Amino acid sequence: MNASRLRLDIAYDGTDFAGWAVQAGQRTVAGVLDDALSTVFRTPVLCRAAGRTDAGVHATGQVAHVDVPGDALPNAYPRRSKDTGAGSDVAAEAAPEFLPLVRRLARFLPQDVRVLDIGRAAPGFDARFSALRRHYVYRLSTAPYGVEPQEGRYVTAWPRPLDVEAMSAASRELLGLHDFAAFCRHRDGATTIRDLQRLDWSRDGDRVTADVSADAFCWSMVRSLVGALLAVGEHRREPGWCATLLTSTQRSSDFAAAPPHGLTLVGVDYPPDDELEARTKVTRDLRVVD
Repeated sequence: MNASRLRLDIAYDGTDFAGWAVQAGQRTVAGVLDDALSTVFRTPVLCRAAGRTDAGVHATGQVAHVDVPGDALPNAYPRRSKDTGAGSDVAAEAAPEFLPLVRRLARFLPQDVRVLDIGRAAPGFDARFSALRRHYVYRLSTAPYGVEPQEGRYVTAWPRPLDVEAMSAASRELLGLHDFAAFCRHRDGATTIRDLQRLDWSRDGDRVTADVSADAFCWSMVRSLVGALLAVGEHRREPGWCATLLTSTQRSSDFAAAPPHGLTLVGVDYPPDDELEARTKVTRDLRVVD
C-alpha cells in the first residue's frame, strides 16, 4: 500500500534537547518524536522538519512531515473507528481526522514537546523544501535583575545597555540575497547563500526583541547575526561593520553567537498547494549571488 504523508505542527522547549536532528546517544526532538510515532504506528517512521534547530533553541511553530505506510495508518484512529468505520456520532464525524492521534501523542510524548496539529499533507508538500520562509524571534532582557524566573529558559539576560537604533541601522544593510558565510558554522556541501527578508529590532521597557525572517537559515545563522548586532548595540562596533562581514568566505571570529535559549522558531510559510512542487524545485537549485 502507498504511504500517506502527514503534516505535523510542533512546539517544544529546547532546553533539554541536543537540537532537532537525531544524534547517537543524545536526546533530540526528532528522536523523541520518531520514537513516539513509531510506537503508535507500530512501524519505524521518521520526521522531516522545516528547520533543524540547534541545541537549546525553542519552537512554537515548527513544521514537519512524516510518511506513514498505508497498512500502518489505521493505527492513527481509535479502535472503534477501525472496527466500525467513522461511526454514527455526529460530533466524531465533525472532528479533525487526526485529533485522536494528537491526543494519543500527548500521552506518549514528554512535556517539553507537543504535536499541536496533524493533517494530511497536500500533494508535493515537503516540510523543508516546500517552505517559502522561516520566522524566528530572539528575546533579550536588559533589566538590572536579569530575567524573571518564569521566562529564564526563553529570554537571554544582557547585562549592558543596548542601542536599538544602531542595531536597526546595521540590520537594514544585511537584508537581501547574500552569502552569509561569516555568520554560519561550516557544514560540508551546504550553501551559505540566503535571502534575509526581515531583521527588525524593537524595545518594550527592558525587553529587546529581534524578528528575523529568511527563505532559509544556515547553521547558527540567527544566533550569529544577533551576536554581531549586539556588538553594535554596545557601541563596540560601528553599524556599517556588519555589512563588511558579507565579503567573508568563512565564519568570522570577531564576535560570538548569542546564547541559544533566547531563540524561538515561531513560524514557517508555504505557498498555495498548487505551487508546492514548483517551490521544491526552486529550493533544491544551487543559488549564487550575482
